[in-house]
Amino acid sequence: MVVSMMQTLVVPILGIIQNDLHAGTASVSWVTTATLLSAAVFTPLLGRFGDQHGKKATLVGVLLVMVAGSVLAATTTSLTWLIVGRVMQGAATAIFPLALSVLREEIDPVKLPGAMALVSGTLAFGSGLALVGAGLLTRGADPDYHRVFWLAVALAVVALAGVWFAVPASRTATGGRTDWLGAATLGALLVLLLLPVSQGHEWGWTSGRTLGSFAGAAVMAAVWVVTESRVKEPMVDMKMFTHRPVLFTNLAGLLLGFAMFAQFIGVSYLVQMPEDIAGYGFGASVLRASVVYLLPTTLVSLVGSQFGGVLVGRLGARVTLAAGACFGVVGFTWLTVAHETSASVIGAGMVIGLAISFGYAAMPALIVASVPAHQSGIANGINSISRSVGSAVASAVITTLLASKTIRLPHGMPALPQESQFTIGFAIAGAAFALVVAVSLVGIKSAHAPRTPVLRKAAESRTPAVLDQQSR
Repeated sequence: MVVSMMQTLVVPILGIIQNDLHAGTASVSWVTTATLLSAAVFTPLLGRFGDQHGKKATLVGVLLVMVAGSVLAATTTSLTWLIVGRVMQGAATAIFPLALSVLREEIDPVKLPGAMALVSGTLAFGSGLALVGAGLLTRGADPDYHRVFWLAVALAVVALAGVWFAVPASRTATGGRTDWLGAATLGALLVLLLLPVSQGHEWGWTSGRTLGSFAGAAVMAAVWVVTESRVKEPMVDMKMFTHRPVLFTNLAGLLLGFAMFAQFIGVSYLVQMPEDIAGYGFGASVLRASVVYLLPTTLVSLVGSQFGGVLVGRLGARVTLAAGACFGVVGFTWLTVAHETSASVIGAGMVIGLAISFGYAAMPALIVASVPAHQSGIANGINSISRSVGSAVASAVITTLLASKTIRLPHGMPALPQESQFTIGFAIAGAAFALVVAVSLVGIKSAHAPRTPVLRKAAESRTPAVLDQQSR
């Protein structure tokens, strides 16, 4: 929950930060970009570090960094130091793959799909909770954004205490050297890829900085592949990375991340449009947009993840992912053709929330079933990054789409997007879910019984004594 909160916590308060710190739009956008880039760099590195040196110790270290970053963000009045704090908060994204590795090591194989689904479901819930919390804490005539970061401090401290007292120490650790060169080249690749995606609207999509960053990402990708193929103990086993189930699950993660964030940002903007001026929208405040229109989606995701875990156990992760994506197609089709009433927007969002919960329940199970136990952290870390990349792309696509066609308004009034741009954005997100269906049914092939892959791979990480007990 804390992981996803760090991604969306600042979205409702960017305007307040900009006014209080007297910053420009381009400068304040780094408050979100810094976290995205930090997550891209640290998640695979710390996921692998947890595999090698113990999950609990790594979790505690990550949470300590996050607490420090949250305190810095809550106390500073400097944009520079606020961005530094957000970089430290970005490391929290590594908590998710580390948590899944802990589950694989500690939970009985029969209960593993449901446990992973529950943890995955809190990702969607955390996003909604962050929006509601930020809206409530900045109400009134004199809003103070520092309160929002103190909320992050409190939740991070609770999470740290929970890990310290309740999570057992890792029984297995592969040891070995940390592949710093592989981590550096992968980090450079992800930064060069995500930086122009997140800043392209501000820089210009055909500017030298944007095109140069994409070219640099292509070069760094080649450097990273060569580096990992020659290192004795690579951070990412390239065979694992290109293994068909893992590859297509990561592709599904990218598409799911795109669709989820497209719904979040699209609905958020749509419902805040002033109907008396734009001719559509509901004139909602940030708080009302979060509580009335977005929170139901996250609540359905949290509850639906439990059913997703049951389906993973009974039908298999591949079928569950495909079924969830079908719900996503239905939800976005509904949102595309009927977003004139609050009931339609909320109802479609709840269907999409169910789709997201099934996807979150299925993808960790697919990853766990496809890699050995000592690669769980890095494999789930890469999958987390694929979703982050999808979210960044969605933000860039929707923002650019909404700015491309605007309504002519009297001089001095801010430009508002045409309603057709929202329709196109929702249709694109629905197409992303349709591709997830294809990826699930065609790309991810399974020749085993539904429950066998997850249980077999999970069982490999159990101790002989536990296996013997389960056998008896």
